[in-house]
Amino acid sequence: MTLLPVPAPYDFELSTERFRAFGVDRANRWHDGGLYRLVLGREVRIEAAAGGVEVEPLDDVTRPVVSKLLGLEFELEPFVAWAGRRPVLREVARLLAGFRPPLSPDPFESLVTSITAQQVSLYAAFAIRSRLIERYGCRAGHAYGFPPRERLAAASEAELVELGFSRRKAEYVVGLARSDLDLDGLAVLSDDAVRVRLTAVRGLGAWTADWYLARHLARPRAWPAGDLGLRKAVDLFYGLDVHAVGDRLDPYQNLSAHYLLTGARVVARR
Repeated sequence: MTLLPVPAPYDFELSTERFRAFGVDRANRWHDGGLYRLVLGREVRIEAAAGGVEVEPLDDVTRPVVSKLLGLEFELEPFVAWAGRRPVLREVARLLAGFRPPLSPDPFESLVTSITAQQVSLYAAFAIRSRLIERYGCRAGHAYGFPPRERLAAASEAELVELGFSRRKAEYVVGLARSDLDLDGLAVLSDDAVRVRLTAVRGLGAWTADWYLARHLARPRAWPAGDLGLRKAVDLFYGLDVHAVGDRLDPYQNLSAHYLLTGARVVARR
């Protein structure tokens, strides 16, 4: 295995907690102390190591996917220094020492995952998402590749309903797959322009757009104020409405959201 350096401090198990918190994630599979993901049909294993993570195989194709998945786009040192001057976030950062938020490497996967999670518990969303991946994805070892856009474009709404999707969500997923939305082109647009493009597609609302900005594009000011989990986390740590806190966290709304959400789960387990 080859070392991929990650800036210290880094807690690999804590940073990948989200892939286990709500059930088995077939596309990002935790097994025997390592995280598995398919990259162009090849299974990649990632595990903790001194100075970062060890990855097999690590090459020019897998490196950018693994780097994205592990959230290496985030610059945590200035955020932690900034959080250290704010009592609430200072305590959350202490609880989560070594936490680096993961990101979704694939834009289509990110959007379908959000559709799956609309207005249901994340436990239910993970279960439905897993059935979708098993039905339409390709397995190699421990993990499955998330179904490609063209594969879901060829599916029927009825097939997705059989997997546990509501009729409306099935229509959203198939409609997104068949749409002419240029997902790669979104990366060069402003936050507001991304929101406009996404919300023009049926089934993609403000909540989905905000999470796309946060979990795929890693935009620093993304603040999914419509997210129930974030509302609860803000209430837990601040005792305030989520809309009243967002401006206080500028320009680190995105990282703050990740830390508050994960911090709330860690606190709940203690």
